[in-house]
Amino acid sequence: MEPVEHKIEDIITLFNQCFLDSYNTRLVKGGDEPIYLPQSAERAHHELHFAHGFYRSALHETAHWLIAGAARRQQVDFGYWYEPDGRSAEQQRVFEQVEVKPQALEWILSDAAGIPFRVSVDNLSGESTDATPFKMAVFSQVLDYLSAGLWSRAETFRLALCEYYGRPRELDPNRFDPESI
Repeated sequence: MEPVEHKIEDIITLFNQCFLDSYNTRLVKGGDEPIYLPQSAERAHHELHFAHGFYRSALHETAHWLIAGAARRQQVDFGYWYEPDGRSAEQQRVFEQVEVKPQALEWILSDAAGIPFRVSVDNLSGESTDATPFKMAVFSQVLDYLSAGLWSRAETFRLALCEYYGRPRELDPNRFDPESI
């Protein structure tokens, strides 16, 4: 079996097929920083911009969108704060608390697309911290999601990825290893 190429155009198409009509939301290849922009007088659709045209960035931003509720999806960047790279240990701890659920869902989506997942602490020039507790929290959240089952929007996108990339449809905890992230 030949390795599957993960083209950015494919994830954009899959996302838009799943959500453009039903949620008036489109995935957009963005610039340096990802951003979510709700529909406005300037925009006919809600737009989910991911960074640099990177496939993994698209999966990560999609995970944020899939978690955001209806009220959050009416706000720029879902109304979240973001402290850029260079965070203190305390700021990093808060960042990691907010990132556990999106990164767990990103891991599940990465599995559906057949690409390796790497947890991101996103703080290269900040105060050094031990990422092990964060990795274990992400893994624990994956197991919670697998046990409870995904909600409709997340499952719709996961299954679209599985179908497109020929991946197994069942959610199997054995495909998630905390040592691999």
